[in-house]
Amino acid sequence: MKNTLRMTHQREVILDELGKATSHPTADSLYERVKKRLPRISLATVYRNLEILSEVGLIRKLEISGRQKRFDWDLEQHDHIYCVQCYRVDNIEIKRDHKFSLPTEHERGYEIKGCRVEFFGICPQCQKKNARSEKKKGAKKMACKPKSCKSGGGCKTGSLSERQREVLAALANCKKSCGSKDIAEVTSLEPKQISCQITALKKKGFVDSPERCKYEITQAGKKALA
Repeated sequence: MKNTLRMTHQREVILDELGKATSHPTADSLYERVKKRLPRISLATVYRNLEILSEVGLIRKLEISGRQKRFDWDLEQHDHIYCVQCYRVDNIEIKRDHKFSLPTEHERGYEIKGCRVEFFGICPQCQKKNARSEKKKGAKKMACKPKSCKSGGGCKTGSLSERQREVLAALANCKKSCGSKDIAEVTSLEPKQISCQITALKKKGFVDSPERCKYEITQAGKKALA
């Protein structure tokens, strides 16, 4: 099938941008890179071509534990480790030996073609964010005086989490209303994570939605971010 696939200019650009990526991008994030070179290309076209390229074996499609599909330019045998917080994916090299073979009694009639190993954990960047967040929480608790914890006292009910602060900062830098994908481009969060934070921020009055799926920071949000 590789020999019969027509290598169009669009596919060449998609392959080139995937090869430049230092991570394992999703179709959405790769689309943002390709769009800079091919402004008229659609997200559906990028999706379709990635599926075709993976089917013919020119790239690898990664389906990490039910998360959004990611794509890998490296066809050499290797496994992956991913972060359960930001969903970053990194390569790992594991020596293949008898430990990874499946005993005959467990094959259940399958013709085994290979195996895939996934490790998961928290990446270094998220560990640092977590540490900073815990440090801030600890500082707030120490500074909190029981007598002043009444309404209008020393404890602030509108405090921001690390992720909420990241979303507000992104909105503050937007010159116009932004969507979840716009925020995802400048933060470490996925669109689904951003939607959850937006909902919480709207309840606090820090974010407004002037139109469907578009958001702006309010004056209260700017004060909370300061």
